[in-house]
Amino acid sequence: MKLSDFDFDLPEELIATRPAVPRTSARLLVAEGSAVTDRIVSDLPDLLQPGDRLVLNDTRVIPARLTGTRVRMSAQGRTEARIDATLLEPRSDGTWSALIRPLKKLRVGESVRFGADLDAVLEGTDEGQGHLRFNLAGDDFDAALNAAGAMPLPPYIAARRPADARDHTDYQTVFARNKGAVAAPTASLHFDEVLLARIAARGVAFTHVTLHVGAGTFLPVKVDDVTTHRMHAERGRVSAEAAAEIRQTKARGGRIIPVGTTALRLIETAAQDGEIGAWEGDTDIFIYPGFEFRVTDALMTNFHLPKSTLMMLVSALMGPQTVRDIYAHAINRRYRFFSYGDSSLLIPQKR
Repeated sequence: MKLSDFDFDLPEELIATRPAVPRTSARLLVAEGSAVTDRIVSDLPDLLQPGDRLVLNDTRVIPARLTGTRVRMSAQGRTEARIDATLLEPRSDGTWSALIRPLKKLRVGESVRFGADLDAVLEGTDEGQGHLRFNLAGDDFDAALNAAGAMPLPPYIAARRPADARDHTDYQTVFARNKGAVAAPTASLHFDEVLLARIAARGVAFTHVTLHVGAGTFLPVKVDDVTTHRMHAERGRVSAEAAAEIRQTKARGGRIIPVGTTALRLIETAAQDGEIGAWEGDTDIFIYPGFEFRVTDALMTNFHLPKSTLMMLVSALMGPQTVRDIYAHAINRRYRFFSYGDSSLLIPQKR
């Protein structure tokens, strides 16, 4: 299985840099096996069945991108350097792992001023990442980070425009609860409260799980034989209640439809023993063609990067040739791609 099997040509103008307004007006490609139709997200209540269950990732994105100043005093006088940091995750010792650019301009023990109230000291480095200890904690840290930080937009958006105030809302789901992600579960960005209520009125239930999406979600696959790729790990939790809801829906014949690849990866991790149960920890599950899905019956997801692990995931669900046909249709019909783009509802043929 070669990396080139998951490649395709995408016109650059189809990469979305802003979401559809309103959220539910985004286009929705519906694929039932190889049959494809063009709808919009607000049509979802008509496309779902009473007894279905949507699985939603309730992680909350933190404004993890910081820009600050390092001041250094020497015999030659005062020098300053701009330091950019993207927070990755908290560590057990109270520091944060962070991508720091340029790391070579910051020595261990030196501090960076990121905002009026937010300072950090570099306490160490590991595999190209820095460990930052901030001067604040708890609610005080959250408030200062919200004031100083920008939303960590994906590289393909950040290369085209800087994050701004709109992204604090646009790049957050309406049901975000548990802070810790540095990338959004983007399929969920299409929902608003009105749509959720309409779906519930249809007789569709919701289950919330938490997977804190990490910056590793944007890392490229660098091996030609994709089966040798090593996935990044992300922290997640499926509660006993959530697992029970999913089991009960399956027992009644309802469909389990994760919203987004993050929710899918998490529930499939929690079901690796055959039946889904409560689970918490770091998952590095890698889903590619040949994977046996134990829980997932369909998937709502945006359109993914060429040669990405997410292309491999949807190919595992729908079949590689079907996905190639779906993406050719999407490009031909000018669907908008990636995090702020349009979406799809993928329903595989029953095996």
